[in-house]
Amino acid sequence: MQDEFDVGTRLKSLRQQFDLSQRQLAEAANVPHGQISMIERNHSSPSVASLRKILGGLNMSMSEFFEPEAPATHQVFFTPGDLRDLTSALYQDNDAAQRMITIKQVGDAKAHGLQVLHELYEPGADTGETMIEHEANEGGIVIEGELEITVGEETCVLKAGDAYLFNSRAPHRFRNISDRAARIVSACTPPYL
Repeated sequence: MQDEFDVGTRLKSLRQQFDLSQRQLAEAANVPHGQISMIERNHSSPSVASLRKILGGLNMSMSEFFEPEAPATHQVFFTPGDLRDLTSALYQDNDAAQRMITIKQVGDAKAHGLQVLHELYEPGADTGETMIEHEANEGGIVIEGELEITVGEETCVLKAGDAYLFNSRAPHRFRNISDRAARIVSACTPPYL
C-alpha cells in the first residue's frame, strides 16, 4: 500500500523552492496567510478548490503537485492501464468521492497544453456544493449514462451523445442524479489538474 501523500510538506518544499514566504504565496494565491501555515503544518487539509487556488499562486497544476517525479514522455498511444489516475489526488480526504468518481488523464497534459480526461461518475457522485472554478476552457461528451452539469446559473442533465463546452472560470459542478454510472470524455486547456 502506498504511503499517504503529505500535502503540507510538499507545499512547504515548493514554496521554499520558489523562494516565497508564506505571506507572499498567500498574496499571490489570494488566500489568507494563516491558511498556508495551517496546511504546511498539516493542521488543515485544503479542499480541491482551495488547493487549486494556492497552486495558481505557484503557476502549478494539481498533477504536477501530486506527481512531481512523473517522467516526461513522448508516448503517442495509450491503453487504459497507461492513463494517470488523478482521483486519489483530487479526493484524498474524501473516501466517498474516491469510490464514486474516477478521473484519469491521458499522457503528459502540461507538455501538450491540453488535458484529456476519462471521467466516471457512479450514481450519487457529486463534485461538491463548492463550485469548481479555474483558469481554462473545457468541453466534453457524455458517452454513457446521464450527468447533471451546472455552469453559472444554468443546469442541464446531459445524456449519452450530449456535449458541453464552457469557460471554466464560470463556477461549475458535476452530479450524477441517476441510478446508473455516467461516463464522459473531456478536454481542458490549459491543463488545470
